[in-house]
Amino acid sequence: MPTRILAAVGDADAVRSLVTLLSQLPGTEPLPPVADSTQLVDTLTRLAAESVDELPEIVVVHERIGPVPALELIREVALRFPAVGVILLTSDASPGLFSAAMDSGARGLVSLPLSYEELAGRVQTVAQWAAGVRRHLGHGGDPFTGVGGRVVTVSGAKGGVGATLAAVHLALAAQSSGHSTALVDMDLQTGDIASYLDVQFRRSVADLAAITDISPRVLADAVFRHDTGLALLLAPGEGERGEEVTDRAVRQIVSALRSRYEIVVLDCGAQMNGASAAAVETADVALLLTTPDVIAVRGAKRAVRMWDRLQIRKAEETTVVVNRHTRGTEIQPSLIRKITKTMVAGTVIPAAFKELQGAVDAGRVHELDNRSTVKQALWGLAGELGLLKAPVGVPRGGGRLRGGDRGSVSFRRRREARR
Repeated sequence: MPTRILAAVGDADAVRSLVTLLSQLPGTEPLPPVADSTQLVDTLTRLAAESVDELPEIVVVHERIGPVPALELIREVALRFPAVGVILLTSDASPGLFSAAMDSGARGLVSLPLSYEELAGRVQTVAQWAAGVRRHLGHGGDPFTGVGGRVVTVSGAKGGVGATLAAVHLALAAQSSGHSTALVDMDLQTGDIASYLDVQFRRSVADLAAITDISPRVLADAVFRHDTGLALLLAPGEGERGEEVTDRAVRQIVSALRSRYEIVVLDCGAQMNGASAAAVETADVALLLTTPDVIAVRGAKRAVRMWDRLQIRKAEETTVVVNRHTRGTEIQPSLIRKITKTMVAGTVIPAAFKELQGAVDAGRVHELDNRSTVKQALWGLAGELGLLKAPVGVPRGGGRLRGGDRGSVSFRRRREARR
């Protein structure tokens, strides 16, 4: 079987020279190259979803790949797809860079400009390593993609649109369905998850910012285990400490959480900075909450355009969720879809603040009544996003979930109202 090689190179000239050399190597099959880090991760994720056998044996990463830096990208690929060998192409073949590349998970380094002999030797070595790893792990079920936790970010089009409440209940729904779930407060200066869940904990996401190698024990020390079973990683109590959390730190933290939990939900707030941008960029699902009013929808459009300009996320890869929706509002989800040019979630969150006020004021939103239409809609949204182990919904009388009833109460009411 030929060795499949996927090149991640943003420069057109470098792509042509690399693909030409790879096609000349015996026993290799170059796959269509990708131009940036987002395409690379998306391609590997899609191939792994089809079958682990579809993953390439080797990924070649150019030093100037973007928007995620090459070493951070190598670290993510190594963590999520550990049986894929990664080779770094670089013009700096110094011992320092070689050591940093190996620490990030690369299996080899090839210097630029390319030479046939060096590339052939490195490809052969890494291909043998990949084949050995796959033979060794081949009896263990589905080892090639690690835990493969899904990362969901929840951002607000502006302040006060309900992003934190949505993030909390999406995480609660995933946890209640049987997923191991982490909830992270990435609203670093004004995060409210601790207040919403009546939590006091001295450690925060800022305590992980300066750690270059986040081990399971270090992560466990920083995480608070809530009564609901959620693993909470909170925003710092001192807002100025939010500046310690860089985009590089966020990528490492998200990778560590992804390897430990099946679902990771991040509340990114409404302010965009390097940390929240890195979170949105690495997410499997990026939600943008808005309310159906002109100011909030303009804010959503502005955020989507900014993400696209900065190559954080494309508009078509962003899902807008409409909160505080009423039948009589002039701005309906279909209009928001046209304005923002994004996907819009089929589940809308009704405007029913009276249901929430008691739980919010008490700091116990996790105890929101199961009859609440807001809770039913948010848990139905979790089902729509695939965050639940089974199609489940909020029961009328208890805290546990029943199978085959995803949001059925609210959906039935909407159908009956249409009639």
